Amino acid sequence: MAWKKNGVVAVKVGVGPTIMLQSGAWFDFCAPQASDFTIEDIAHGLAHICRYAGQCRSFYSVAEHSLLVSETAVGFEFEALMHDAAEAFLGDVTRPLKQMLPEFKRIEKEVEGAIFDRFGITHPLPPEVKRADLRVLAAEQKQIMPEGTDGWIRGQRVDPAPITVRNLSPTDAKRAFLQRFDALYRRRDKSSEISSPFTPGSGMR
Repeated sequence: MAWKKNGVVAVKVGVGPTIMLQSGAWFDFCAPQASDFTIEDIAHGLAHICRYAGQCRSFYSVAEHSLLVSETAVGFEFEALMHDAAEAFLGDVTRPLKQMLPEFKRIEKEVEGAIFDRFGITHPLPPEVKRADLRVLAAEQKQIMPEGTDGWIRGQRVDPAPITVRNLSPTDAKRAFLQRFDALYRRRDKSSEISSPFTPGSGMR
């Protein structure tokens, strides 16, 4: 069963509610573990989603944010790069709204778990990733959001990360994300003496 608008299939209902990915694969929200998504699907989605519901000064993708958190979370770079990967399929729902949507949070956890299992990431993520995420959040808000947005850090033990938001285009952000994924994945494989099956453009799952 499919829903059509102007002759174009937008959502397909098979096992559960599904969406088509840029690779041509279907992602099933009721069965994310069985969905045939690739790392390029993730990079593409994250590179085209703007953080802060698009309310920042210039386009700033979730992919670029992920790169900055990865650079900040020393020792946990791979986990940090993938910490927001579920947003490639779910979108970047703002934190205040997410608190009002318990069912969304459940679905997010399931999608996140499927992605982490696919790429060998232990979950829940280590606290070092959350700390790096908060440090980057504090730094990026000061750079790209209206004055006062970062006021929440007052009285908290959050040291803004020494990062610079570059406002990468979706194309550049996707390329940079895939390149860093490749480098970090190879590093993980090297430690276990397994060669990486991924090179940017290969569509590794």
